[in-house]
Amino acid sequence: MAKLMILLNLFMFLACFASISQGQLKFGFYARSCPSAESVVRSVVNNAVQNNANMAAVLLRLHFHDCFVEGCDGSILIDNGPRSERLAFGHQGVGGFEVIERAKGELEAQCPGVVSCADIVAMAARDAIVMANGPDYEVLTGRRDGRVSDISLADELPDVSDSVQVLKNKFAQKGMSDKDLVLLTAAHTIGTTACFFMTKRLYDFFPGGSGGSDPDISPTLLPELKSQCPRNGDVNARLGIDRGSPRTFDISILQNIRNGFAILASDARLNDDPSTRAVIDSYLSPLAPILGPSFQDDFINSIVRMGQIGTKTGSQGEIRRVCSAFNSR
Repeated sequence: MAKLMILLNLFMFLACFASISQGQLKFGFYARSCPSAESVVRSVVNNAVQNNANMAAVLLRLHFHDCFVEGCDGSILIDNGPRSERLAFGHQGVGGFEVIERAKGELEAQCPGVVSCADIVAMAARDAIVMANGPDYEVLTGRRDGRVSDISLADELPDVSDSVQVLKNKFAQKGMSDKDLVLLTAAHTIGTTACFFMTKRLYDFFPGGSGGSDPDISPTLLPELKSQCPRNGDVNARLGIDRGSPRTFDISILQNIRNGFAILASDARLNDDPSTRAVIDSYLSPLAPILGPSFQDDFINSIVRMGQIGTKTGSQGEIRRVCSAFNSR
C-alpha cells in the first residue's frame, strides 16, 4: 500500500509538471509539429513589406495593440460585427490583418490546426522589424488564440493624448516598467501617423478652448508640422513619426524626443518625466556606444516581455482555423 501511494504521488507530481510545461511559451515551439512555421511567416512578411514599405510598422503596431487588450491572443484579428475589438477607437489605423491571414492560410495548408494566429502576429512583428533594418531575435511561441473579442475591452489602450503618468500606469498594469514604456514607444522609429492625431497638439493644446500649440514642439519643427497638417486640412494625410528616418529602425526617435522633435504628443511627454527621461538619456550619452546599454538589445528584451502579456497556453483558448473568426463549437 505504501509503495502504491508513493507511485500515485509520483504520478500526480509528473502530471502536474507536464501540465505546467505544456502551459509555457518556449523557443522553437513548432520545431516538430510544424517546422516550416517561422519560415512561412517570414516569407509572407518579406513579400508584404517589399510591396509596401510602411507595412513593417503596421505589423509591429498590430502586435502591440493585440497584446495590450486581453493579452497576446489574437483578439484584435476577430471580425464579429459591430462589437469587434478591432473597431475600438484606440485601434484606429491598425492594419496588417490580411498579411496575418495570408500566413495563416499557407500554414493551414501545411500544418492544419497547429499554429495559432497569436503566434503569427508575434512572429510577423519580429520579421517586420528585421525588414526595417532592426534587430533579429527569437520569438517565444506556444500562444493559443483567445475566444473573446469585444470593443469595450480596448477602452484602456495607451493614447497619444495621455499624460506620462497615465502612460506609466497603463504599462504598469500590464507588468511593464518605465523602461519598457520608453523602449516600446521607440517602436515609433518606423511608421506614419495621421494628421487627425496632430490637430489638438498643433492648434488646440491649451484647455478651455484657448488654442495654441504644444510649447514642447521645437520652433524649427512647428511650421513644418503645420504645413503638413494645416488647420481644417485633410485629417487623413500622413507624416512620418520619426523625423528623418521613418522607415529605418534606429535610435533617432529618442534623439528627436529629447530635442523637441517628437511628432506625437505621447512621445514628447516621455521627456517631461525624470524616470523616462533618464532612460532616454542612458542611450544618448556620449559614452553610450561604448559603455552604455544597448538600445537594440534592450528593445528586444522589452518586446519579448510584452509578447508574454496575458498569453493563453496549454488547454486555454483554441487554434483558430481562420484568424478573423472563432472556431465553431
